[in-house]
Amino acid sequence: MQNKGLYQDLYFEKTAFIRIVLEPGGIEELSSGIERGLSLREITSDFKNNFLYTTQEIIPLLEEKASLFFRGEAFKEFTHSLKHLLTQEDLPFSIEPYFSFLKELEKVIPSTKEIKHYRLGIFERRTQCLILNSEGEFRSVERQFCQVRAIVVAEKDGQLERGYRAKGYALSLKKALEMDPQIKLISKRAGELALLMLKARKVKAGVMPVILAGEAGGTMIHEAVGHGLEADHAEEGLSAYSGRLGERVASPLITVIDDPTIPYLYGFFEIDDEGVPAQRVVLIERGILKDFLYDRYTALKFNKMPNGHGRRQDFRHLPIPRMANTFIAKGEHKAEEIINSIHRGILVKQMGGGEVNPLTGDFVFEVVEGYYIDKGEIAYPIKGATLVGNGPKVLESIDMVGDDLTFEAGTCGKDGQGVPVSDGQPTLRIPELTVGGVLEEA
Repeated sequence: MQNKGLYQDLYFEKTAFIRIVLEPGGIEELSSGIERGLSLREITSDFKNNFLYTTQEIIPLLEEKASLFFRGEAFKEFTHSLKHLLTQEDLPFSIEPYFSFLKELEKVIPSTKEIKHYRLGIFERRTQCLILNSEGEFRSVERQFCQVRAIVVAEKDGQLERGYRAKGYALSLKKALEMDPQIKLISKRAGELALLMLKARKVKAGVMPVILAGEAGGTMIHEAVGHGLEADHAEEGLSAYSGRLGERVASPLITVIDDPTIPYLYGFFEIDDEGVPAQRVVLIERGILKDFLYDRYTALKFNKMPNGHGRRQDFRHLPIPRMANTFIAKGEHKAEEIINSIHRGILVKQMGGGEVNPLTGDFVFEVVEGYYIDKGEIAYPIKGATLVGNGPKVLESIDMVGDDLTFEAGTCGKDGQGVPVSDGQPTLRIPELTVGGVLEEA
């Protein structure tokens, strides 16, 4: 690295973590530990990223490399804080409380002969970050995250079905349980879903109305729309939204927001991984495309201001523009009203894996939990269905928006990095969408 770039930053991270997985035979996985690492980045005048990191030679990197770029009181403060964190006594996680909680989850799994297997997991981490940039800004940040997952498998007459539920918060597990006691029931809910799917019918393929319940958690919006609003895609011409700022891109009923500042959601943070204060960004307002999500690199390259969305998985990775808590704002309709408005169609309460083309917005998503609607009433659970469509066109076609905004936590993958996010939506009505299923009548 040579001192001729547009921008430089230092990022130090110290993370303590614990992960425990319980299966019928006992503890299947147990890992915990502490990681420390320092990275140094330079954005050159021709918009290249020079980047290096270390877990072992932290002080040499700081004193021999970083000192070429950084001077003054902010650098002294960064150095002092880093050395303090390196010498600070580390308090490991106590395993017993987590194991006891997993046993509680085990007890509430439905006790029936159809339940054949389960996998219950807890992950928690607490992180201390130090961020210094060449503009002389120094930030010290502390973060906590926890996630609880439950997978339950049911079997009857050779038919296997799986139920999955998860909860995640930007809190310790102890505080998350105090705020949301429903976490204690996710294994019960997963088991009930697995048993329900044993009774599910296959749905007839075709084009039909689709209702996405609030519980669907914004998966489609995140995957089929949100990634196209991240500036590295949008500004580089790699998105269906490239070059369309100020244009109508969605129904007038649709406002899409990304807000990292919503307390305790899984994608919550006050300062991003480049030291920029987190910002609530209105991406689409009443159908009009208003903004993209920027990190420092894309902001420099395209002469914009960073808006607090530069995120990285850890010190080993470059920050890139990422979503945090992405959601469609509430509308005016009741969920029951939206369901009753459909003569025949499907209601989707949980979506699973799928494929998305960020350049076009075309998608295919698996329906994990869905129901057939007949004459405005929920008739029976369905299985084997997929949703096939185009994200931007779906946003344009939505004609009813509920008042029941719900968030779901998950881990978003991009460029080999995973970061905690929450996706949210109210109940939405899509008048026509291709539903993949079987070719004969259900």
